[in-house]
Amino acid sequence: MDFNQQIIDAFRTHGGDVQEPVAFGRTLILVHIPRRDGSVRPQPLRNMPDGDAWMVAGSAGGSPRTPGWVHALRRVDEVDIEVPADPAPETVRVRVEELEGAAYERAWGIFKETEPGFAAYEEQAGGRRIPVFRFTRI
Repeated sequence: MDFNQQIIDAFRTHGGDVQEPVAFGRTLILVHIPRRDGSVRPQPLRNMPDGDAWMVAGSAGGSPRTPGWVHALRRVDEVDIEVPADPAPETVRVRVEELEGAAYERAWGIFKETEPGFAAYEEQAGGRRIPVFRFTRI
């Protein structure tokens, strides 16, 4: 079983609390990424809460390449996400917004302050600007 599927299974089994294969706790959401063929693929992503919204960053672990899911989100206005809830994760329809300007700087600062690994990802990305998206409940 691949790593992401293990995380997805743990997320869904434990109400969004992921302790294995890596201890993420309740910091993940599952984003239903639309594919060109019309299907969707759940993608586990670390999120930062932003009031009633959720933010995710396309860090790809510091890779110089933008992850494919970023391109997919840029093509849509809305997606479903699964968020931690008891006893099972809740599916929420959200509006997708890629952050720019001051909103981006603020959001990216939150990622780096909350989880220092994101600052390292920024250095490793070789000059690639790591995109940040905000998901707002519809």
